[in-house]
Amino acid sequence: MAGVYISYPFCAQKCSYCNFASGVFPKELEPVYQRRLLDEIAGTDWPFVPETVYLGGGTPSLWDLGELEAVLAGVPGGPWREATMEAAPGSLTRERLLGWKEMGINRVSLGVQSFVEREIRRTGRKHSAAIVEQDVELLRECGIESINLDLIAGLAEQTRSSWEVSLEGVLRLNVPHVSIYILEVDEDSRLGAEVLLNGKRYGAPDIPSEESQVWMYELALERLAAAGVMRYEISNFARPGWESVHNLKYWRLEPYLGFGADAHSFDGEWRWQNTDTVGDYAFGTRERADVGNERYWVGLRLNEGVVVDGRFPAEIERFVVEGLLERFGDRVRLTNRGVLLSNEVFEAFVGERLD
Repeated sequence: MAGVYISYPFCAQKCSYCNFASGVFPKELEPVYQRRLLDEIAGTDWPFVPETVYLGGGTPSLWDLGELEAVLAGVPGGPWREATMEAAPGSLTRERLLGWKEMGINRVSLGVQSFVEREIRRTGRKHSAAIVEQDVELLRECGIESINLDLIAGLAEQTRSSWEVSLEGVLRLNVPHVSIYILEVDEDSRLGAEVLLNGKRYGAPDIPSEESQVWMYELALERLAAAGVMRYEISNFARPGWESVHNLKYWRLEPYLGFGADAHSFDGEWRWQNTDTVGDYAFGTRERADVGNERYWVGLRLNEGVVVDGRFPAEIERFVVEGLLERFGDRVRLTNRGVLLSNEVFEAFVGERLD
């Protein structure tokens, strides 16, 4: 079954680590964006009835309830099997949550990143561990049990002991889904660009070493598994039955339509992308997807791996010998070491680095 992604690129502040097409934009741009988004959805010749919806950004939890309702009214299939709202801690209210539930939203992903205040402040975020706890409690009071918490390994001033504090915070809240990301260093974020330039801003000199980041990831893997929250994709962990139905579509090459700035779409054969400039938001270009080859570098993100179909025999054998891939039945998947070196593996299948 297919899914829908809707982009709301507006934020109250731009986080230093963020490399998405989002940010703080002039207030008068929001109604223009809203009209364009409604037009794009209304003008769609739907090739399928979606079973999932994902609202990302940006900070879509700040979306005006009336405007959000107008957008979701144009998407067929509601109430959907899964409808996810990305949210910034501290942006939740009882009114918003009850409104979301009426619209069919049944899953919320909180961008926590850390439970340690000094680390949170260095990112530009303003929440606290106490606010996160209040948000989770409020979600449950309003009947939303499908909750994800994001953490980032590699933030400025993060230490091994402070990482344990963040893991303990997640485990204490006993949510069914957790995402663990290793900090991405690239020129698309202010922090990443500063690190690449050996600069001093945004805490760039205080980023923990690669060795420490790997240690943090492995500790998360161990602690979450002990609590019954198992890794099912490189960055995603869940209790059985609580995996993200929408995100699994990306990794299993199922079709989805994207709406809004920088949104991507895939119909099983073609890929296309909207412009990533909010002010110039319009349709982008299409290109035919090489689904056979993509199945390897997308599917290998999942613990279930991919079925070997005769492609890349030399590459697969090399990575098996090097201990980065393992065979089971007619499939191959990343080993624990392979997960940590996944970009090296993916390069063999796509010819370029994936971050």
